[in-house]
Amino acid sequence: MLPFAITLQSGQPVSEQVVYAVKRAVVAGRLRPGDAFPSVRVLSQELRINPNTAHKIVAALTAEGLLEVRPGIGTLVAEAQTASREQRRQFLADEVEALVVEARNYGLELDDVQDAVAKQWKKLS
Repeated sequence: MLPFAITLQSGQPVSEQVVYAVKRAVVAGRLRPGDAFPSVRVLSQELRINPNTAHKIVAALTAEGLLEVRPGIGTLVAEAQTASREQRRQFLADEVEALVVEARNYGLELDDVQDAVAKQWKKLS
């Protein structure tokens, strides 16, 4: 089982989608520093992708400093700084875009969406 959530979409490279999903999991705190990350083999099997693509994903995340490979231990989530407010806002913007698209598909108005968000906010506070 993968330590991050992803639903692959056509039209965008798989590697970019997975890198984005991992970044979201790190920013959201679902993947924490020191957590084990799947090997290239496990990643390719779980996502049903070419092992070269899985290797590209791990290499990209390692180059960005999100993962570190420790010989004899495996691949771990790197000790990193807490995600900046701007990073968190960017990920939220993506979610908001999806919400707005769905609201428009349902024929809802901005007030309807704002009311729904306010109710959920209060419910979770």
